Amino acid sequence: MNLSYWEIKSWLTKVDFTIIGSGIVGLNTALNLNERFPESSILILEKGILPQGASTKNAGFACFGSLSELLDDLKTQSETAVFELAKKRINGLELLRKLVGDKGMGYDPNGGYELFLKKDPIYEECMENISRINKLLQPLFNKNVFQVCENKFGFQNIKDQYVFNPFEGQLDTGKMMERLLQMAQNKGIKILNGIEVLSFSETNHGVQIKTKEFEFSTSKLFIANNGFASQLMELPVKPARAQVLITKPIEDLHIKGTFHLDQGYYYFRNIDNRILLGGGRNLDFKGEETVELNQTELIQNSLEALLKTVILPNKSIEIDHRWSGIMGVGETKAPIVKQLSNHVFAGVRLGGMGVAIGSLIGKELAELLD
Repeated sequence: MNLSYWEIKSWLTKVDFTIIGSGIVGLNTALNLNERFPESSILILEKGILPQGASTKNAGFACFGSLSELLDDLKTQSETAVFELAKKRINGLELLRKLVGDKGMGYDPNGGYELFLKKDPIYEECMENISRINKLLQPLFNKNVFQVCENKFGFQNIKDQYVFNPFEGQLDTGKMMERLLQMAQNKGIKILNGIEVLSFSETNHGVQIKTKEFEFSTSKLFIANNGFASQLMELPVKPARAQVLITKPIEDLHIKGTFHLDQGYYYFRNIDNRILLGGGRNLDFKGEETVELNQTELIQNSLEALLKTVILPNKSIEIDHRWSGIMGVGETKAPIVKQLSNHVFAGVRLGGMGVAIGSLIGKELAELLD
């Protein structure tokens, strides 16, 4: 790249902290580092024009896990581990709301619902274990989190009863990220977009970073690019693509809230008199273990079928737009927040709960620096 002396001097010289990824985790890491070390030089590198992974591509759910998801977690983890992870997600949401403000990100506390298809085998298990999960989460809310409700939205081909969670909400992902970016820029944090990091190597005094465009050195490196992290180094995190579609505006749309089906593998919500619907990764786990930001006929067809047979069966619906994002998942849903070497730190593997847990992971990542 044809960089001038001024550009090198202003952006790539005497960099104290470099962060890979300008999503929720990366920006929160930068803001927390700036608060602790206000005189430091902080640089964020983002390979996309906008945050490339999931932060601006998700569904905007302010949630911490549906009933069936939490029950599934209990099959491989202790009650203590499941409780602590739910607590992290709830604390992360509170931190995000405090940082950005509800108005600043269009937060709307419409609650969350879990629906069950007619032949869903998990339905009976959920109904039998509501009391158990409510007891587990009782210390977090001092109230029952999950309650049984009747179908009031006119959905079809589902069980007559579903599960309601009054503590969930929804937000405008674009507004949230705009606000976080403004906060970072107001603090003098530099952000370079369209810069892909190819590799890095540790030296006695810091880290040498090689991008497609230039090389430079930094005192400390923070990896916050979630599903893309394993492209840089060996970490137990895999990419998981999430495909999404959104309808054109629908007249008299009465659906409000966040909705989960099939253990959270499908999800939808209202936004601007439209239905935003995503998921279907469980139809092709291996195929969706990719960093390619495109869509597949298999999953898009399944989303449209769900839209037309369950969500809005008696409406004429047009699809307006489709996209995909990349999450970071692993064998466990516990995030990775750790120091990897003398000068390198990582905060990744958010398990599809970036909105909930991202602010807290960014804070914890910054606090790793002694």
